[in-house]
Amino acid sequence: MSSPLRRFRSPDPSPRTAPAVWTAAVVGAAALVLLVLVAARWSPLMSLDRAVADALHRHAVADPGLVQVSRVLTDWVWDPWTMRALIAVTVVVLWWRGARPLALWVAATSLISTLLQQGLKAAVGRERPQWPDPVDSAHYAAFPSGHAMTAVVTCGLFVWLLRLYGAGPGARGAALAVAVVSAIGVAATRVYLGVHWLTDVMGGALLGVAVVALSAAAYARYAPVREGALADTGAGREGSRP
Repeated sequence: MSSPLRRFRSPDPSPRTAPAVWTAAVVGAAALVLLVLVAARWSPLMSLDRAVADALHRHAVADPGLVQVSRVLTDWVWDPWTMRALIAVTVVVLWWRGARPLALWVAATSLISTLLQQGLKAAVGRERPQWPDPVDSAHYAAFPSGHAMTAVVTCGLFVWLLRLYGAGPGARGAALAVAVVSAIGVAATRVYLGVHWLTDVMGGALLGVAVVALSAAAYARYAPVREGALADTGAGREGSRP
């Protein structure tokens, strides 16, 4: 009996790694430029952040109903712990199905993303917006947004897994639509609630895309060889049994 890992076997190197590599390189470069500008407190960017934050905060103070909706979305639907719980369930399902290297890969990608965002927060040390009449509060440093980065990584991994398992264009399109709505939604709520600057959520989203693209490229390049070998070994053992 062949292992379910066999379905992931592909030539090495796979030509399909090119789009993911280019995405990781381009988006990662954009995230790096934004990081440098934020760390350097580049005046035009800081002015843009302040203008957007002031305008949205004035609206939030005047609309408590929308604030409440935004808090539910950001604290429950797109909360990082909700996203991590979804990843945990996915890892368990993959492990149960026998795709254990893939399960570990997904878990490692999520963990690396969390460590990266916390490391950058500590390194940049950017303060969050301060208000005399805040509508919400948050902890830790501002850049990059942990909510935005975690949501993008989680949704991006789901889209990648659907493609890896050969899901149809309808399912992949629906998943991509949910991912885009989630990324925009979590970014909008964090800035609207006055707990992040615009560039915080931009940085989180860019870093999230770069992490998923790099993870997908590395998996396509290296993991299929090992998994294919494991599948062949398993099939050989099955065939040798009396």
